[in-house]
Amino acid sequence: MVSIIMPAYNAEKTIKASIDSIQAQTYEDWELIIIDDASKDKITDNIPSDPRIKLYRNEKNIGVANSRNRGISLASGEFLAFLDSDDLWHEYKLKRQLDFMKENSCNISYTGTAYINSRGEKLPYILGAKKEFTYNHLLRRNLMSLSSVMLKRDLMVSFPTVNMIHEDYVVWMQLLREHGIAYGLNEPLLIYRIGEATKSSNRIISAKMTYNAYRYVDYSKLAAGFLTLRYAYHSITKRMANMEDMV
Repeated sequence: MVSIIMPAYNAEKTIKASIDSIQAQTYEDWELIIIDDASKDKITDNIPSDPRIKLYRNEKNIGVANSRNRGISLASGEFLAFLDSDDLWHEYKLKRQLDFMKENSCNISYTGTAYINSRGEKLPYILGAKKEFTYNHLLRRNLMSLSSVMLKRDLMVSFPTVNMIHEDYVVWMQLLREHGIAYGLNEPLLIYRIGEATKSSNRIISAKMTYNAYRYVDYSKLAAGFLTLRYAYHSITKRMANMEDMV
């Protein structure tokens, strides 16, 4: 079984489509653990009846990292997968990824990512997946979109709950530093929804969160600063190359 962890907060507009994409999976042996983080909207009205869907509600808002950790603690599957409440999966995602992990005898995997905007319109950019993705690759650029990752449950570590940090990036660094390689299935089986706010101020915030992630995994201030600059350089050059491809 695959245990799918979905934290949700005020997601009534998008969560139904996310769940629909899970119910449409050709691989059917899954459980979906939804952690409602004390939402103020009518999120429960958009959750269909299915014995494989398990809904839990936090008594108070505890944040996405704590909510994911709660979901992980409740999981019973051999594998863990993650889907945020505004993202979507291709219908073959679970089946293709499980087969891929079996074929490559791997314990950690991720897929390529396609993108849509807030209105659900397809965007031209696709984030590819590198077949063998090492810790050193990860330090330069994170290709492991959270909602594309699948791994053996017994390898999972907790998401850090520190503010202003890329908590998933920290987890991937910890896992790859310990276990070596994540295998990438280079197919856009995740459909990631990009929100309206993409201003340069968010890039500054993202850089600070990346820096804090390096500090969290014990890099010095100097090393974390260098790694953050290198990460930003790779991201900018890749973004420019993608823009040229679209012209």
